[in-house]
Amino acid sequence: MFAILKREVKAYFQTVTGWLFIAAVLVLYGLYFYVYNLRAGYPYISYSLSAIAFIMLITVPVLTMRSFAEERHSRTDQLILTAPVSVGKVVLGKYLAMASVFTIDMVIIAITPLLLMSYGTIPLGESYAAVLGFWLYGCACIAVGMFISSLTESQVISAVLTFVALFAGYMMGSICNLISESGNLLTKILGCYDLYTPLDNFMNGTLDVAGIVYYVTIIALLLFLTGQSVQKRRWSISSKKISTGVFSTGMIIAMVAVTVLVNLFVAELPATWTSIDVTSTKIYSITDDTKDYLKSLDEDVTIYVLVSDASKDTKLDETLQRYESLSNHIKVSYINPAANPTFAAQYTDSSVTSNSMIVVSSERSRVIDYNDVYTYSYDYSSYSRSIDGYDAEGQLTSAIQYVTMDSTELPVIYQVSGHGETALSGGFTEAIEKANITLSDLALLKEDAVPEDAAALIINGPTTDFSEDDANKVIDYINQGGKVLITCNFQAQGLENFESILSACGMERVSGIVMENDKSYYYSNTPYYLLPDVNSSAYTSSVSGSYIFAPYSEAITYGEDTDDTTYTALLETTDKAVSKTDAANATTSELEEGDAAGPFAVAVAMEKTIDEDTVAKVVVAGSVEMFADSADQIVSGNNSAMFTDIIAQMVGDSDLATSVIPTKDYTLSAITVDAAAGILYGLGLMIVLPVIMMILGIVIWASRRKK
Repeated sequence: MFAILKREVKAYFQTVTGWLFIAAVLVLYGLYFYVYNLRAGYPYISYSLSAIAFIMLITVPVLTMRSFAEERHSRTDQLILTAPVSVGKVVLGKYLAMASVFTIDMVIIAITPLLLMSYGTIPLGESYAAVLGFWLYGCACIAVGMFISSLTESQVISAVLTFVALFAGYMMGSICNLISESGNLLTKILGCYDLYTPLDNFMNGTLDVAGIVYYVTIIALLLFLTGQSVQKRRWSISSKKISTGVFSTGMIIAMVAVTVLVNLFVAELPATWTSIDVTSTKIYSITDDTKDYLKSLDEDVTIYVLVSDASKDTKLDETLQRYESLSNHIKVSYINPAANPTFAAQYTDSSVTSNSMIVVSSERSRVIDYNDVYTYSYDYSSYSRSIDGYDAEGQLTSAIQYVTMDSTELPVIYQVSGHGETALSGGFTEAIEKANITLSDLALLKEDAVPEDAAALIINGPTTDFSEDDANKVIDYINQGGKVLITCNFQAQGLENFESILSACGMERVSGIVMENDKSYYYSNTPYYLLPDVNSSAYTSSVSGSYIFAPYSEAITYGEDTDDTTYTALLETTDKAVSKTDAANATTSELEEGDAAGPFAVAVAMEKTIDEDTVAKVVVAGSVEMFADSADQIVSGNNSAMFTDIIAQMVGDSDLATSVIPTKDYTLSAITVDAAAGILYGLGLMIVLPVIMMILGIVIWASRRKK
């Protein structure tokens, strides 16, 4: 075998074929590497590898067409067939020679993530999973080409048929989708030759054992079929032909059956065994909180995914497989909306997007809109958005807990209305829902007291004053151990009854708007766009050490701790901050006559012990804008994370078993490659190296012709 391997490798590099193959792959990879990684700053080389997958359809036929077809055409195959070497070794030697040529490309490509490391954080695990997947995909393509080459003595026919076969394997997923979106027996059979789909998992940051097994078994099967094709030429017309033909057919059927059974067996293994999460942010990994909860789950839950099998989100499908493998009570079912258009109407009156999920138990159901699975950042200058977070686990765990909880365990938070309050924006209402809490409006004027089922109240920046009666209802609620989140609007002054609520808690508003004069503590060169210090506490556990955006904030003063009452400043400015009492006529952010000097607290928590089992909790924030989506986007969701921490502390005294799973970062920050280095690397990989290889190939070929 090694003699065959050595002979074949030598043949590829003594002609232009091997050099041409290596150069063609590098030229195209270099182009996309320059565009995606060096210019656009993406740290993922999987983007470039995915883009060049189609090049294998063109280059592999050129590489493989001569492997057996040329031997047959020139009759040199007789020497091999009569040599004291088994057909299997001949086939394996030729295959390894072609795979070695392709591996040279992959070794060069594998160096590129290391080149990027000096310009930012590179996800090496994801990068090399993508390299492995592409290498396996290429090796499978080579096996296809070699098998076809063994069927004909024409190199041209071999190249054309290999291209057709590889194109079919590349497009098989789409072909199956065209035949039937819901899938049938024909699509399942055709799907066995879907060469490209297993590559997706590798490109998405998963070390996919099922994908590895698929490619390895396909390669083994094709090598075996190639051996059978060559073996037939060893037998002349004789009495042995019939028995040998029967034996070969039986072996082929057995080999195909073994290949199918191995892949079916691996497909049935739990996703936690077959899919290794190598993403830098552990997108697919399930947190311990969810694992512990699913282990204790004792009620059946079905997750319906509204999409056809062919159009499903591969990342979401990976997550769903992990949920299903962690509990026997979880079942995932894909429902094709085209085949069953009224299915969602059983659970919701609203329209739902493709890939949305409906989580159903015997008690209730919840719809998870696909748009909530991902979080986005927006570029208002270009009116574009990009994915920056993946929240499938958070949404799914919350929904499963919601549909399996007893109705008496579901807390209610009331949002006070009737005084010009600002309604919580979408991201913050979603955070409450994710914590399995019901958010309801409360018009105090219509109630004799705060409802007994209130787990907490939210008073969000009133612009008109409370009545004395309304204020007393809130104060009475606090004195009985109530929980209240209050935000202030610096423009709304003279709200005596509203301020009496703060006064009852030992806190007061400082008239004016806070301006920071330390550039490290404000945003976008705007002194009243505060980025205050975040003090460590249970109310800020998710954001300690991070940025919180508190624009248009006023300061909050608070009293001294007593035996039954404690105060905690959650957000604080520096001592360079100033509270502007007349912001409209201010000419500077510096201290002027009538202003108050910092430092200031712009968010304060008060806890008061009512009795042994009851503690009142009040959090006052100086900025009504702080809990708005527009502010939250500035700091990539930190404001909503702090809001969730506050809500969790307020309802923490109930029997609520919910643990809120935070959104996972979807991508790493972009890298910055200076223009000169980008051009140098790009030209080197895309032009210089391929040209050198082609020149070497031509020189070697020409020198051999002269001999």
